Amino acid sequence: MPTGLESEFSKRSGTAWRAVEFQHATSTRKLVATKDEQEVLEEILEATKPPVPQGAEKLYYLLMTPFRYDAPYPVGSRFRRAGATEGVFYASEHVRTALAELCYYRFRFFRESPEAELPGQHECLTVFSVSYASRKVLDLMRPPFVKDRALWVHPSDYGATQDLSDRARAAGAEIIRYESVRDAEHGVNLTLLSYSAFGAKKPMERQTWFLYLSEAEANCTRANADSHDEQWTFKRDQFEI
Repeated sequence: MPTGLESEFSKRSGTAWRAVEFQHATSTRKLVATKDEQEVLEEILEATKPPVPQGAEKLYYLLMTPFRYDAPYPVGSRFRRAGATEGVFYASEHVRTALAELCYYRFRFFRESPEAELPGQHECLTVFSVSYASRKVLDLMRPPFVKDRALWVHPSDYGATQDLSDRARAAGAEIIRYESVRDAEHGVNLTLLSYSAFGAKKPMERQTWFLYLSEAEANCTRANADSHDEQWTFKRDQFEI
């Protein structure tokens, strides 16, 4: 059924970035004595996970996983309702923006868990890029959507964006492009509603970053960085709601 959004589709392709926990080492190895035992343990764990969506079986796990699991919070996320709803892949057009988004959720965790102590050492992150291409992109930073910018960038109320996501899916949209709320330099995010929008089945590039959280700020530095351009500091108060 037409939703009225089909006429607003645009064409877009490029590279997007996502920051996640460090992905180099497998955490299950320390639980067993041998590599063979680890492989058995991984097979057992895999059997307990939700099935991979049909059509996504050949995607690398970093691309496929967000479409496999329920929303991580009871209230859902900006473009995904709570519960067993269809997955989304959140990414950013710049590494800095991807790191800002991750730091927001780190600070949010400690704000909502007052008994938890900030880690006293740095955390390793994997920052990776993916290619994307679609003719079914909704760009909220362009007319006619930009007039409702206040709805799309609300720091905590996701009602309007979740409603838009429902309509976008019904219209067949594959990507929503929008302004980052967490990046003070007004970075841009992409929400892939469909894994068919990936331009390749594997990440294009991987980087290792170090994250250090303090009460006042988050410091992100790229491992083996060659310049000061590969480090950013995010003040905690820029994330406070």
